[in-house]
Amino acid sequence: MKGIQLTEKGAYLIGGKIVPSAPGAKSPAEAREGAMAYKIMRAHSVGTDKDKMRIKFDALISHDITYVGIIQTARGSGLKEFPLPYAMTNCHNSLCAVGGTINEDDHVFGLSAAKKYGGIYVPANQAVIHQYAREMMSGCGRMILGSDSHTRYGALGTMGVGEGGPELVKQLLKNTYDVNAPEVVLVYLEGAPKKGVGPQDVAIALVGATFKNGFVKNRVLEFTGPGVASLSMDFRIGIDVMTTETTCLSSIWHTDERVKEFYDIHGRPQDFAELKPDDGAYYDRVIKIDLSEIECMIALPFHPSNAYTVHELQQNAGDIFRQIEKNAAEQFGPKVKFSLTDKLKDGKITVDQGVIAGCSGGMFENICEAAAILRGADIGDGYFNLSVYPSSTPINLALVKNGVQAELMEAGAVFKPCFCGPCFGAGDVPANSGLSIRHTTRNFPNREGSKPGEGQLSGVALMDARSIAATALNKGVLTAATDVDIPDYDKTYAFDGGVYEKRVYQGFGKADPDYELRLGPNITDWPKMYPLAENLLLKLAAVIHDEVTTTDELIPSGETSSYRSNPLRLSEFALSRRVPEYVGRSKAVAAVEARRRAGERPGELAEVLSKVGDPSELMDSVQFGSCVFANKPGDGSAREQAASCQKVLGGFGNICYEFATKRYRSNCINWGILPFTIDRDRSFDYADGDYVFVPGIRKAVAEGTEDIPATVITQSGKTEPITLHITGLTADEKQIILDGCLMNYYANNAKE
Repeated sequence: MKGIQLTEKGAYLIGGKIVPSAPGAKSPAEAREGAMAYKIMRAHSVGTDKDKMRIKFDALISHDITYVGIIQTARGSGLKEFPLPYAMTNCHNSLCAVGGTINEDDHVFGLSAAKKYGGIYVPANQAVIHQYAREMMSGCGRMILGSDSHTRYGALGTMGVGEGGPELVKQLLKNTYDVNAPEVVLVYLEGAPKKGVGPQDVAIALVGATFKNGFVKNRVLEFTGPGVASLSMDFRIGIDVMTTETTCLSSIWHTDERVKEFYDIHGRPQDFAELKPDDGAYYDRVIKIDLSEIECMIALPFHPSNAYTVHELQQNAGDIFRQIEKNAAEQFGPKVKFSLTDKLKDGKITVDQGVIAGCSGGMFENICEAAAILRGADIGDGYFNLSVYPSSTPINLALVKNGVQAELMEAGAVFKPCFCGPCFGAGDVPANSGLSIRHTTRNFPNREGSKPGEGQLSGVALMDARSIAATALNKGVLTAATDVDIPDYDKTYAFDGGVYEKRVYQGFGKADPDYELRLGPNITDWPKMYPLAENLLLKLAAVIHDEVTTTDELIPSGETSSYRSNPLRLSEFALSRRVPEYVGRSKAVAAVEARRRAGERPGELAEVLSKVGDPSELMDSVQFGSCVFANKPGDGSAREQAASCQKVLGGFGNICYEFATKRYRSNCINWGILPFTIDRDRSFDYADGDYVFVPGIRKAVAEGTEDIPATVITQSGKTEPITLHITGLTADEKQIILDGCLMNYYANNAKE
């Protein structure tokens, strides 16, 4: 990727220079302690083992498709009050349309929970989750845990980590976030961006250079170098929030006068502190980015790493589009007719929609610069339309006061609330086979709201707000912002937190245990989950050989949002856009297991068990559940429901070559789903309906056995040996799996 250089070997940062080694330098293990990331993480770790960090965070944050499940889980585990600041924003499940009263029931529940347990409640359309955290909760040297994968506040000197809800439950119950001491990657910035190049351009280039090769997977990115000074705070934030798409664990930037100014503007000067790596700090890998070489970028369907320069796409659009169409046909089958080549007209690429929104796009400077490009022009009366979603009410107020909102509306843009919807398919869903260009965080298949099972599919390409505005200026003809004149604009931003003071409920430290929770009919408790048995029999309910399987495929977003507080109803959507038969198959397995638990001897089980032993002996000691195989599952969102829905349906295992992210693997563990991996040189050529018998699984987990012999029983009755792996479980993780899930683990601890 032009402008980006990756170095896999470790290096020291000495005198602001990257050097591979230096006479008298500390060992890598010692010198790594001088990295900003390690200084912050060590300050938050309560463990004594330097290789195993046990972190307690300063604050938590969730939105309205996760906080209900988190609080319900914590309630079931003995929660009395929130022991640390916990903010609940309402920016995902806030589109309350016809039949959507259940969404508002979740919001009412959230406010009642804030009053009962002492929380912070941000009403719907006040702010998207991450902008509220930036404005009101960040602080240099702090750590924030969020139940959203884009929990990234590194540009503000705050290490943000996005995880599934059960990890927040652990913090609410005064336990720790356990993680192996991570490697740290130095991201060294040089130069300054060209006019017209924005933060999304740098971010797409970075994701394109690092995602597919796993260069930064589960590592921490540490940004420094002379190029940082050339970037405004909004620019830094825009790069930082997209680091999630590299699959890194977290991020941190050195702080300077611009960071200090940010905290001053937001009325929190006490939250600034200078952060910088020690001279001689060691990094496990290095990424050098020459900002002056970054061009206007576009990430084509169906992943943020599918990165091209806009000019490269313009020159080779036919070949590139045909390859994407071919990939779509292979993934979705003949029922879906997805076309991009029809966007080529007279040698130009036309798009149908532009969206500037959310935690990455809806920032003050992005919107102001879009307005500068469109000043005095219009987007036309054709198919192209443009929507703008500011990321918080204070930003929206500033845009009203400085006239930017009026300028964009005069050009034909439509302003909408502070809402994350377009990022996950709950707003501005394009027409079938439409192409939408968006300054949002993701463009996974179906994330824009289409339903391939019904023959519908549209595509999203990620771009920076500047190039989206340049495209709007040309009535929907794809245009790089560097190819248009961009007038200067007033960059002055005045934060007005008055609306927060009037509307946000600040209840931390004010818990009222007698306050009654308001529970709507859609808010239900989790079904009973059972401890792990001595032996495990899994039936493959979905076998997916895609390169990567996203959490949006494991549990779709969009229309499912209304059911995030109802585990049974939500589970009906599991894998619905990728393997529609999965739910029925899993339910059938669960029904057989229910009969076994009731004392019956189901014929299906007896027949399969006869292939590996005596059914009469195994029947009472085996647990029968469904299983998903995918090459690399779990890329994308932190949503715990990607795992919990499988468990609700009777799932007990995932088998894969590797997990795409730590957070999805953690979600599986916390819901009692066995996180099996197999060797890459082992071809998994089994099919839906085949079985995997894992004898002695409870003993293996309890003793930390990492190589576990198992047997595959095909539908024809043929048996084949296979070795499954479960590596690196902590003592708590072992017990969670043995107990059946995190809730059972806490309930058992309470009894003891």
